[in-house]
Amino acid sequence: MELIQHYFTAFTPLQLQQLQQLNPLYAEWNEKINVISRKDFDNFYDNHVLHSLCIAALFNFTSGSTVLDLGTGGGFPGVPLAIFFPQVNFLLVDSIAKKLKVINVIASTLNLTNISTRHSRVEDLKNTQVDYVVSRAVAPLQSLWRWSKPLLKKNATLSTTHGNVLHSLICLKGGDLSQEIVDSQIKPRVWPLEGMYNLPYYKDKYVLQVVR
Repeated sequence: MELIQHYFTAFTPLQLQQLQQLNPLYAEWNEKINVISRKDFDNFYDNHVLHSLCIAALFNFTSGSTVLDLGTGGGFPGVPLAIFFPQVNFLLVDSIAKKLKVINVIASTLNLTNISTRHSRVEDLKNTQVDYVVSRAVAPLQSLWRWSKPLLKKNATLSTTHGNVLHSLICLKGGDLSQEIVDSQIKPRVWPLEGMYNLPYYKDKYVLQVVR
């Protein structure tokens, strides 16, 4: 938590309490359902919560908008982002029901009323329109964009006023992305996280944005 507060200083007391409760809640559930790699759980805040929040460091989601967390798994980046943006609605989607069960209990315990979940494959999401799609290490960029583009509302002219981000796919990725980007035939905007967080874990980690 000290590391989170080092990089983010504007949390309310309620947000700090919610963030502090994440670790024991996930620790309890991780003993029953493996939602986070057990060998990596000691780095819960450094590698999972902070990684999720780097999206909040770069983007200002519009109040009242809807963010779809595609293939949310154990709830990352969706759950930390829902704490950070209490006025934004988060729809966490995954094809594994037991992981969504964990998210639902955690959201209820923390009174995160801006989280809803849906048990579905992304290909089966019909008649769903959202403002933003986020993902963390789910699939190649080409697939992510193919799935996300039909779900994203079209951008209105000049909708970047007041610093709000255009309707986009925003994904967390790692490694050498050069061939993946070439294969996607997309030109995403790319932010390296190594310069943002001075930690070994963030070497070769990136945030990518593709605008609708």
